[in-house]
Amino acid sequence: MDINTPTPPPEGCISCEVRGHLLLIGINRPAKRNGWTPPMFQQLAEAYTRLDDDPELRVGVLHAFGSHFTAGLDLPVMAEYLRSGRKAIPQGLVEPHDYGLVGYRRRAKPMVVAVKGICFTVGIELMLGADIVVAADDCRFSQLEVQRCIMPTGGATLRMAERAGVGNAMLHLLTADEFDSAEAYRLNFVQKVVPAGQELAEALRIAERIAAQAPQAVVATRLNVLKAIELGQAAAVADFIPVQQRLASSEDAAEGVRSFIEKRPARFTGR
Repeated sequence: MDINTPTPPPEGCISCEVRGHLLLIGINRPAKRNGWTPPMFQQLAEAYTRLDDDPELRVGVLHAFGSHFTAGLDLPVMAEYLRSGRKAIPQGLVEPHDYGLVGYRRRAKPMVVAVKGICFTVGIELMLGADIVVAADDCRFSQLEVQRCIMPTGGATLRMAERAGVGNAMLHLLTADEFDSAEAYRLNFVQKVVPAGQELAEALRIAERIAAQAPQAVVATRLNVLKAIELGQAAAVADFIPVQQRLASSEDAAEGVRSFIEKRPARFTGR
């Protein structure tokens, strides 16, 4: 996969690249297996916020430089944040784990993730907080916080049970065991497993397909699914008619009808 590989500072960084309507968001600290530091968390939130705020961007693709997605937190660096309860992310930004933390924005636009190699702790939580995950077949997953006398606070305790059931969640959360891509697929943690080295290309293919759809409809559909999960079916159903009315009155809806009549691909603008 042809992708820019900027040299990161010692504390790591998040390296972004725009490709058409896609924002590629790269975890960039490969010398430390992409171990997370406070600047990386802030830059990730800034990248997610940029995705939502730029009308030309339609889909995010989270990936990693080097051989591994992430080995998790750089604990010696992050320990003071864990003890004090401080957040490395300034309030008002999009919080990348996207579980509704007070003081932070929720993400509106879709996020596709490509994972490979080691994907521990915060890596699992980031992928579970996204929308679609493509995993290389060489992945090693572990939610191992209990081995360090800390608790997962990036959404694993919420989403593992939601995706895989309470028993399966407890198995992996409480034992800190390691599991592979096939198990992650069985548990609905990832949506596709591909040969190692093909994960980013497949994630980009999916993201391009999403970006070709009507942006307003994509966001509305995504948010309705999340509303049903978080607030219940009745809350999601209550949005059906008003959201549909808004979408049907848009320029893109008119373009959708025209493209249907003219038997051609639609050219959506997001308006």
